[in-house]
Amino acid sequence: MRGSIDGLGSSAPIGAMLPAVFADDDLAGRFVGGLDEVMAPILNVLDCLPAYFDPALAPADFTRWLADWVGAETDGTEPEPRLRAAVAAAAYLHRVRGTRRGLSEAVRLAFGVEPEISESGGAAWSARPLGPVPGEPRPHLHVTLRLPDPGPADEHRLDALVAAARPAHMPYTVTVSAATAAERTPER
Repeated sequence: MRGSIDGLGSSAPIGAMLPAVFADDDLAGRFVGGLDEVMAPILNVLDCLPAYFDPALAPADFTRWLADWVGAETDGTEPEPRLRAAVAAAAYLHRVRGTRRGLSEAVRLAFGVEPEISESGGAAWSARPLGPVPGEPRPHLHVTLRLPDPGPADEHRLDALVAAARPAHMPYTVTVSAATAAERTPER
């Protein structure tokens, strides 16, 4: 939370703006000095306002609020670096929402792991008319996530994330399982 900071000086002290008749008055100087102390944190935030909207520079509590504001897929439990990455990618994810790439990126940002996505659709080109239709006749999407230490809430969270990021017409299923030892060890 933003608040008063002991010893923070004002970037625009009111005492310097007083008319000459009040500039030498001790009572007026102390009065506006108190106002300077109250206004200093507000002026400090306004002086640094562009940094508050940059997820890499914003304070952590403001970044959480910013995540809600831009519609980032967060639940409040992710570590700060992952939160900042989700806020930074929110606009891009909204642009690719409903695509395989968008779903994969949303899951990767939320869990830090690449998901396995299988879908029933397909695309093909043929020089002859009435060629075979690609894909399966019934639409379906399945997302598998292999986590190093899956918890009971992970499947529910993945389900909610896929429901929000999938194509609207597509039925889906999700699976969360433990990663194998080979999957846990990063390749060098």
